[in-house]
Amino acid sequence: MGIRDDLKKQALDVSGKAMEKLMADEKRAMAIANAIGRVQRGKQALDRGQEELMKAFHFAPRSEFKALGKQLSGLKRRLRELEEKLNAL
Repeated sequence: MGIRDDLKKQALDVSGKAMEKLMADEKRAMAIANAIGRVQRGKQALDRGQEELMKAFHFAPRSEFKALGKQLSGLKRRLRELEEKLNAL
């Protein structure tokens, strides 16, 4: 094992112990869980608001860009496969 692996292991051990101490108190653990939940709900509300704003301005929402990106990736992969088949001929 190298120094990097040793440091990584030590960091994981320290962070694990810190999380154990942090979550040892049930009230504190619940407060942290509630805070994380609020952050997630806030992000979802922000995402919904962004989608609505994009639609109001007649812009494509982020989800459509993601779908187009996936389609483009599929087309690129298919094009590579076809080029390989043509090269084989």
